[in-house]
Order: sequence, then C-alpha cells, then structure tokens
Amino acid sequence: MSSNLTSSNNNLSAGVSHWVDQIAWGADGLVPVIAQEIGSKDILMFAWMNPEALQKTAELGRAVYFSRSRQKLWFKGEESGHIQRVHEIRLDCDNDVVLLSVTQEGHIPSIACHTGRHSCFYQSLEGLDGSKALAWSSVDPVLKDPKSIYQ
Repeated sequence: MSSNLTSSNNNLSAGVSHWVDQIAWGADGLVPVIAQEIGSKDILMFAWMNPEALQKTAELGRAVYFSRSRQKLWFKGEESGHIQRVHEIRLDCDNDVVLLSVTQEGHIPSIACHTGRHSCFYQSLEGLDGSKALAWSSVDPVLKDPKSIYQ
C-alpha cells in the first residue's frame, strides 16, 4: 500500500465490502488492531476496529478506532492532536488481527499513549531471571503530562 492511502484508494466504494468481509470479525463485530511505528518498528498501542473504523482508516489514511467504552468511532488524536498517519494495513494469517504501520504525529518525540508516553507498552515484568520477585516496572518516561494533553 502506498504511503498516501487517500490517493491510492480514491474509489473504495467499488470494493469495500469484499476486502472488509474478509476480516474474521469477532462476535462483538470488532477486530484487534496493533499500531506499529514505521521507522522504529516500536509497537505503539493496541486497540479495536469495527468495519466502519477500518474503512475510514483506509479512506482517510489516518487511524480510526472503535472505542468500546464510548461505543463510537475514535479518530486517534481527536483530543490530543497525536494522530497516526497510516502507511500500510496488514492482516494476519487467520484474518483476525490487523497491523497498522503508522507515523505518530503531534509531538516530538512521538506520543501514542494516553499516559503521555511514546508507547502504551511501557511496563516490563522484572525478575524473569530469578534475581528478584516478579513485579511490573515502568521502563519508559512520561514525555508530556497527560493533564496538559487532555483538557
């Protein structure tokens, strides 16, 4: 897929149902989505999409998710300004997980997590080598205070 999804998908309506129907949607009508940063290959976040969110993502070239708590589409960055430009959309071998290759925009260094961190995966299980009791530890810094991101 091109880095400009919008121009490469000018006429999505002709084939929308075909490619969207190939997704193995869950019983709740959702599919899990992983957002991976294109340059660093960092896994930034995990979210959910419904068919409309996936179609909008392909049409707009920016990540649109489905918020389970709010039961509506969530345009990544609509409040924070930390949008995700989508370069590629991949589907796993079982057609039940979507991988987005994205450029995280809105802050340098990039912030994808609502905690103000680069990635939502900032906690590491320490002690796997047996040197101490197993415990979660924050290993990535807060880049921006979440209170200043979300008003």
